[in-house]
Amino acid sequence: MSDQKVIQINPTRKQTGKLRPTLKGRMVDAKALAEVRELLGNASRQRDLLIEHLHKIQDKYKHLSAAHLTALASEMRLATTEVYEVATFYHHFDVIKEDETPPPQLTVRVCDSVSCAIAGADSLSDELKARIGKDVRVIHAPCVGRCQHAPVAVVGQNPIDEATPEKVVEAVKAGSVTPEITDYVDYDEYLKLGGYRVLKDCHEGVRQPAQVIEALSHAGLRGLGGAGMATGRKWNIMLKTDPNGRILAMNADEGEPGTFKDRYFMESDPHRILEGMLIAAACLNLADLYLYVRDEYAGVREIYRRELEKLAAHPPFGLKLPPIHLRRGAGAYICGEQSAMIESLEGKRGEPRLRPPFLTDVGLFGRPTLEHNVETLYWVRDIVEKGPEWFSSYGRHDRKGLRSFSVSGRVKKPGVHLAPAGITMVELIDEYCGGMLDGHTFAAYLPGGASGGILPARLGNIPLDFDTLQPYGCFIGSAAVMVLSDKDDVVEVARNVMRFFADESCGQCTPCRVGTAKALRLMEAPRWDAALLEELSEAMVEASICGLGQAAPNPIRCVIKYFSEEISK
Repeated sequence: MSDQKVIQINPTRKQTGKLRPTLKGRMVDAKALAEVRELLGNASRQRDLLIEHLHKIQDKYKHLSAAHLTALASEMRLATTEVYEVATFYHHFDVIKEDETPPPQLTVRVCDSVSCAIAGADSLSDELKARIGKDVRVIHAPCVGRCQHAPVAVVGQNPIDEATPEKVVEAVKAGSVTPEITDYVDYDEYLKLGGYRVLKDCHEGVRQPAQVIEALSHAGLRGLGGAGMATGRKWNIMLKTDPNGRILAMNADEGEPGTFKDRYFMESDPHRILEGMLIAAACLNLADLYLYVRDEYAGVREIYRRELEKLAAHPPFGLKLPPIHLRRGAGAYICGEQSAMIESLEGKRGEPRLRPPFLTDVGLFGRPTLEHNVETLYWVRDIVEKGPEWFSSYGRHDRKGLRSFSVSGRVKKPGVHLAPAGITMVELIDEYCGGMLDGHTFAAYLPGGASGGILPARLGNIPLDFDTLQPYGCFIGSAAVMVLSDKDDVVEVARNVMRFFADESCGQCTPCRVGTAKALRLMEAPRWDAALLEELSEAMVEASICGLGQAAPNPIRCVIKYFSEEISK
């Protein structure tokens, strides 16, 4: 042993024998750390606030530098890789490497989803790039939730409806980068209109949880974000979970192309939605309430910021309310999937979870979680107050209830139209939308947004509701209806939709990540290989983790089934 040499391993010494000048890994820059600390102020450094803190840096500096990300990781006691993998997942975060040039201080996003595309988004984008200087970046964007005002451009966070190059350039020159807040029913007005009295009755025992749940069940209220699960059943399931620490998460990440009804409700009557959440909290003993609002809805977030402050400062009737947390998305359609939204609320990449376990058992922060769409919560107060018969008395063609249809495309009066469940497309166009635009003939429609399939006008008399469209290879989803005319190319619309899915796939599972990209390449061919597309569609439907990959083939199958002459030209 005395003849053996002892070799000491020095973690700061390279194999050459020379000492490292610094510790291994990315070092924290003192200036960047000071800037991050100033931005965060006294805010908590808890893990689930990572995305909120990334937004603060992005809003301030218009990009996320390597120095700031490293500093944020240090401040939040996270691995730098954790921060990077989250920041690079979301579209609205501009992560810049050390050797890259930061983007311009102002970004103009031009929506290129179906409704905006058929309204001239491509030409708008091209002209803006030619007219706006290099100090402004013009890029494409997926649906921004304003389809009735197509085409739409967003200057900073300020949406420009019915956008023209002149309107956008004017907004850029004026520095109009934040949205105007529309008129809405604020806290004081809502109270004068009888708001929060149902909530008061729930707290005082005038309305028992069982009575409220029975009313929702008898009314036939279902999840109106697309899944369609019966609301009463969902609440009953929650009652069987661990009563300690139950959570509600409201999903306001309506990124489905063609959908904008939730934005309409939140911008016009925010407290009706809050009361629906609080009624659920009173009936189900919920400890915390979370509002997850998509990043494109800057005006909505400002409205809720104001109104939540009022609600916390002066609770209605002196009631004790659970904490309500407002959280901001970052540009990821996949976060509309409920478990992906939960992951995002935890400050992670918005990747769907494998189930079971279900959210009602293991949801946000591992606690039993009730997830609801905005419109579902919007109807809770009215149904409890007016009675279930009021809601179920509406309907046509043997269907019951009310539906809020987001209608865009070639109609005279696009917008949110409250109509009886089961109304047909022809009836909706004629009775609520003022008919087709002059010079346009009804040719086709998408009944449930990008993922709901495409049907020809000859099938315009199918009742629009849950379970009525499935025999035709479609579904109603969130009732996002896009109307096409004889001037539109159905095949190009299908390509537009698949391009969206390929861009928005989270990449977690191979069938969706590879399948959407492969499908798009096949669809861009002059003639479609229908057999190969069907084989690919089957693989995506059967093997994808979540609804994105499972529903992405719907437009393909519909075009092959109903518009075969278009793909054989």
